[in-house]
Amino acid sequence: MKNKRLKLLVVLAAALIAAAVFVYQSTEHFADQKLTIRQETIFTLPAGTGRTGLETLLNEQQVLAPSPWFAWLLRIEPSLANVKAGTFRFTPGMTVRQMLALLVSGKEAQFGIRFIEGLRLTDWLQVLQAAPYLKHELAGKDEAAIAAALGINAGEKVEGQLYPDTYLYTAGMSDLSLLKRAYARMQKSIAEIWAQRAPNLPYKTPNDLLTMASIIEKETAVSEERDEVASVFINRLRIGMRLQTDPTVIYGMGEAYNGNITRKDLETPTPYNTYVISGLPPSPIAMPSLASLQAAAHPAKTPYLYFVANGTGGHTFSTNLENHNKAVQHYREILKTSAGR
Repeated sequence: MKNKRLKLLVVLAAALIAAAVFVYQSTEHFADQKLTIRQETIFTLPAGTGRTGLETLLNEQQVLAPSPWFAWLLRIEPSLANVKAGTFRFTPGMTVRQMLALLVSGKEAQFGIRFIEGLRLTDWLQVLQAAPYLKHELAGKDEAAIAAALGINAGEKVEGQLYPDTYLYTAGMSDLSLLKRAYARMQKSIAEIWAQRAPNLPYKTPNDLLTMASIIEKETAVSEERDEVASVFINRLRIGMRLQTDPTVIYGMGEAYNGNITRKDLETPTPYNTYVISGLPPSPIAMPSLASLQAAAHPAKTPYLYFVANGTGGHTFSTNLENHNKAVQHYREILKTSAGR
């Protein structure tokens, strides 16, 4: 009788061991299986989601096919169940184990947003509004309210005071926090550049340098000639000659600008119309790049007082009105030739 019981116990033990081995091997095989996704997938795990809820979400979003081994995997390896809430990026080829390890690590997906130099605050706000997974705190706020939120002194504009670059963020971060980072970087850059600027420049404040940099940014995208463009404006400021730069006219026109500037526009006074006012406009007209800031702080030493587009992306610089008019005529002929093709 004892032998029969012993044999039965041995059989049961063997069966249990076989079952355990089967479960373990099946679970390991499942853990090494690839996710069912075929393209990068953004997955959000809400706070407070349990094991069952996690499995349901993965199934519903077709990250995983339903499987009895998912629950077993979390039982056998409980460390894989310590997932954290957040928004994560799953990639094709990722295994179930790698996916769970990512959720456990809490390393959320990062998204990039690019603020382009030469654009205005209104353009940047549109970029922010279209950015996915951002918390939108600035929607509907005017520039004065945004300035206050950034800690900018009352009466000062936000325009020009944000550093153009690509910024990374995680889901749920606010648009305001991104602008605060851009503002802090610009303030740091301006302080450093102002301290190292060339001597005897006709600037009274760092805002003057920032304003000049924004004009340079709008006048040329050719890095090699930024300091020459800067020299033209510096030379004009020194002799009391008006800057007469179209981008300032356009900025002063605001919503009235339709893509064209008329003679009437050039003659209509605004605080920014440098065909009418002397000196620099009261504030920047765009977000300048580091290259334009450096050009404003270290302009080339030239005798130039004029420049006009040359038809190849750059500009022709002149020291006197006669040569400038010839360069303008040459440029107009290039435009006529191009239009006639």
